[in-house]
This record gives sequence, C-alpha cells and structure tokens, in this order.
Amino acid sequence: MDNISTTITTQPTNLLAEPEISEATKKRSLIASTVGNLLEWYDWTIYAVASVYIAAALFDKTDPTSALLNTLAVFAVGFISRPLGGFIFGPLANKFGRKNIMLTTMVLMAIASFMIALIPSFSSIGYWASLLLLIARLIQGFAHGGEMATSFAYIAEIAPNKRRGLWASSSYVANGTGTLLATLSFAALNIFFTSEEVYEWAWRIPFIAGGMLAFFAIYLRRNMVESHVESEAKNDDVNWSTGKFLRTGFRLFLYEAGSTITFYTWVVCVSIYAITYQGMDPKSAFIASCCAQVIYIICLPFQGLLSDYIGRKKTTLITYAGCALVMFPLWNIISNEPWTLFVAQTIGLILIGFLMSCKAATMSEQIPTKYRTKMLGFFMSLAIALFGGTASYINTWLYSTDRGWIFSAYLIIICIVAFLVVVRWKDNTGIPLDQIK
Repeated sequence: MDNISTTITTQPTNLLAEPEISEATKKRSLIASTVGNLLEWYDWTIYAVASVYIAAALFDKTDPTSALLNTLAVFAVGFISRPLGGFIFGPLANKFGRKNIMLTTMVLMAIASFMIALIPSFSSIGYWASLLLLIARLIQGFAHGGEMATSFAYIAEIAPNKRRGLWASSSYVANGTGTLLATLSFAALNIFFTSEEVYEWAWRIPFIAGGMLAFFAIYLRRNMVESHVESEAKNDDVNWSTGKFLRTGFRLFLYEAGSTITFYTWVVCVSIYAITYQGMDPKSAFIASCCAQVIYIICLPFQGLLSDYIGRKKTTLITYAGCALVMFPLWNIISNEPWTLFVAQTIGLILIGFLMSCKAATMSEQIPTKYRTKMLGFFMSLAIALFGGTASYINTWLYSTDRGWIFSAYLIIICIVAFLVVVRWKDNTGIPLDQIK
C-alpha cells in the first residue's frame, strides 16, 4: 500500500483545477473506475447469489429454512458496516483524494472474498464457520460503503456537464455487469458440476475468482486522474449550517431508501423467491435472471442519456411511480416456469433503470463538492443498510410465514415516500458541480 500511495500522490491533485487534462485521459479514468466498480459489485453480490449454498455449507443445515435466514441475516449485517465505511472514507476521500480511497477499498474487498472462499465448512469447525463468514461480510460492507460513495462522486466530477447522466450510467452498468457475472458464475457451476458438487465445494470458486480479479482492478486504477482534494476545491468556502446539512441528508436518505429496496427486490429477492417458494429449477432461474439483467444493462446508457435531455428529476419519478404501480401484478405472475421470472424481472429492472442509470449524477448534483463524499458515504450507506440490506431477509421471512404480500405493500409505501421527496427538490441537471451551493 505504501508503494501505491507514492504512485498516487504524483498525479494531479484536483481535476476541477486542471482544465488541461484531456477528454481522452478522463475517459481512461472512467474506464478504470468502472472496471473496479464492476469487480467490486461482483464480489459484493456473489454472496447473495450464493446464499442457498452458503447456508448449506457454513450453517447448521438440519433446518434448511433457518440456515437460509441466518445466511441472509449475515448478508444484512454486512450492510451495517457500510455507513461506518462511508463515514470514515468520505472525509478521507476529501483529504487524500478519491483515487487513494478507491484503491484501498479494492484491496479490502479482495481480502474479504478470499476469506469467504477459504472458510472451512460448518461440519468441520462448527459455529466458527458462521463467525468467520460474519467477519468477512463486515469487511466487505466497510469497503463497499467507502467505494460506492467515492466512486459516485468521482464519476460525476470528471464527467462533462451536459453528459453527466450518460457518464453516470457507467456506475450501474458496472453494477449490473458485476451482478450478472455473479449470476452467470452460478449458472455455469450448475452446468459443469453436479448439484452435490456445487453444494459441497464448487460454490467457493467464484469467490476465489473475485479476489484475484480485484488486483487487476487495482492495476488499472493506479493511473487514474484525481478529481478532488479538499485544499484545492473551488467551493471549499461553502459552509452549510448543521440544519441544512441534516435536512439535505435526510432527503438523500429517503431517496436512497426507495432506490435500494427496488434494486435489491428486482436483482436479488425475485430469484430467491422463484427458487425457494415457487419451486423453480435453480439452473433455469439463473439463466432467466441473466437474460433479464442483460436487457437491463443494455438499456442503462440510453436511460442515462435520456436524463441529460429531460432531467434527472423526471426519470427518477418514472422509477418510483412505475415500481409502486406494478409490484403486485409482476410478483403475482411468477410461477415455477422460468419465462415468468424473465418477464417480471425484465420489466422491474427496466423501470429501476430510469433511476439507477443517472443515480451518481442525481445525488452528486444535490451536494456541494465539499460535502459530497461525506454525505454520500453516510446517508446513502445508512439507507442501503436499513432498506437494501434487510430486503432479502424480510422478503424470505414473510413468504416463509405466508405473508409475502406485506413485503410488496412495504415496497410501495417506500416508493411513494421517495416520490414525494423528489417532487420537492431542485433539478440541477447539467449545471457545473462547483456552482452547487
């Protein structure tokens, strides 16, 4: 890490104060950031996709439902450390630069992935396996909280003002591609290995791959330009009162609550529901989910570009209104037939794409540069922990007690609240970020 830090500090310290940096250099930095995001989202999401197998390997499998709920509880606990990571890394990203933090978080994600891959089974070491899994997940959450907030700010800060939505879409193209690769990896495991082999040991392979690929992302990121260092920012003289800071933070928290619960519902919960409660063949479910995610990823840049033309506020409202209206109808069409999962998930993902495609731009345009990573790191991570991290657990628990409709109602209420928040805020689409006061 000392060598990495030395390399980093030789780079330009403030992109906003370095207009001579070429568009090509910024695009290379965007690619490096995006590849890192992709691999980190792969490492983060692979746990959710592998939850059924982790439950069998690292928990007491005499009660399968309890083991799955415990696995999802650890998934949720990983989100608890995200606000801590955002709270710590947010200010550090101002002081030491966005690039330094994004390199550090990649190292932590690699360590956590290797940990999960190498944990002995429950039958070998008992509850120590569950404890080690919890520690690894807490490390992942800590790193992810810092990475997500910092990369959101970084992409928005290096993007051209009039194409900020398009550039911002790279964040969730990376997110979607990482999630897709996580899903594909288990589809491939179910093709090349028997079900018994996947449950016994093969589920560990994607975690090993994720840890190794993280170091490739570190290699790419070492030459990224810097976008902001606190002492040289143009709007460091902005001073918000505590009240304004908290009010804006609360609005961002509610915005993110709607964003994260719809995202995890249509990316993670829907597949678990189809396999566990509708009896869908896992291999067919993974393939159907992969196809839906490919369509989602293809649509994201176009939806991000659309936000540059009609405004981030309008595209965000499309997501919240659409998800509230279709939640019950789409969930109810899912059966044990793979095509039903494909149709429901495709529609759900396209709807959330109107928000996710430009999310990094939308949130960054609400916060001055001085506070951007601090606020994103804490308020966004806190909302993700409370609403995204618990989504799979709540959904699985409610369906296990034949009260699944409560989850759909819960999602709709949160979407309505988020809709009302966004209706009231100013649309800052396309304005220079250093003009946000």
